[in-house]
Amino acid sequence: MRQSARRGPATVAGVSLRDEILEQPDAVRRQLSSSAAALEGVAARLREAPVDSVVIAARGTSDHAAIYAQYLLGAVDRLAVGLATPSLVSLYGVEPRFERSLVIGISQSGASPDVVGVLAAARRQGAPTLAITNEPASALGSTAEFVIDLAAGSEQAVAATKTYTTSLLAIARLAISVGPRGSSTPSSFDAADLAASLANVPSWIAAALDVEPAVRALAAELAPAPGAFGGCVIVGRGFEYATAREWALKLKELARVFADPYSAADFLHGPIALVQPGIPVLVLAPDGAAAPGQIDLLRDLKTRKIDTLVVSDNAATRELGRWSIELPAGIPEPLRPIVSIVPAQLFAYHVTLARGLDPDEPRYLSKVTRTT
Repeated sequence: MRQSARRGPATVAGVSLRDEILEQPDAVRRQLSSSAAALEGVAARLREAPVDSVVIAARGTSDHAAIYAQYLLGAVDRLAVGLATPSLVSLYGVEPRFERSLVIGISQSGASPDVVGVLAAARRQGAPTLAITNEPASALGSTAEFVIDLAAGSEQAVAATKTYTTSLLAIARLAISVGPRGSSTPSSFDAADLAASLANVPSWIAAALDVEPAVRALAAELAPAPGAFGGCVIVGRGFEYATAREWALKLKELARVFADPYSAADFLHGPIALVQPGIPVLVLAPDGAAAPGQIDLLRDLKTRKIDTLVVSDNAATRELGRWSIELPAGIPEPLRPIVSIVPAQLFAYHVTLARGLDPDEPRYLSKVTRTT
């Protein structure tokens, strides 16, 4: 684990949110070494009885991991992925038909009854079910046919960090294990190439953590300025849409900032009317398929005199913003969200401190939320 002379506030157990952010290279190493048998089991089950779609039940941070899965399982495996509506089961007693679907529940605690209820309904119908959780012995893990252990280690901070990155990594390993499905038409990304890159994820996250001094200085500049960071818009697209959603959540729950996340495509269909001086736009614009559109957006916002914070692995793109955060270069686009969220977590942490709040005591929140 990385060490630093400057430590943040500690939790009761002596482990702070920042400690867990810095632990993420080790956490993803543990995830890479875990659950090989479960991944092989899911792949064998789907070879024996192929599915046409995937349905994912999740809440909060885990819901953002599910959005990542929509893109990754679609791009690598050509599977249509939908987000479940747990309230149909828990509130209305209606069980959607899950025939020819893989049904996945994602939950760090595995304790939310509504998510468990979706998998229980799927098992009653004979559909393949998979739990992705940091607690394999939880209700979710006990309900599912297969379980991927996040192996993140005990996450004591209220805000999820290492269980998010390990969830994304587990999804990436699942997409690679399942492989392209049922057509001679190639997928957009090669599973074998991505598999070869997985071993680099811990070092990429370690490199992303190196931006902390710059992020701390940026937070100190932004947070105290009157009106400068009481609210913001966050824009991503494609794989980075999940990052935009999770970054916004971290700013809301820790720093109490009104952070509104959008896909860049949706942003242009109306919400762009929100932008005005004093409300910065945080733009995820790393190299890749979505980069040209993000660059056009940055240029447009600049002409409107809107301040932007750019997160990118491309120096020329970063120069388009008033502020910027550097991402490590050379990361395959489908795996980049596992890394790009890390500087966003650090940013939320340091903005929280700069606003005089305690990131280890977020208001009104508890570690486990059980929705029914």
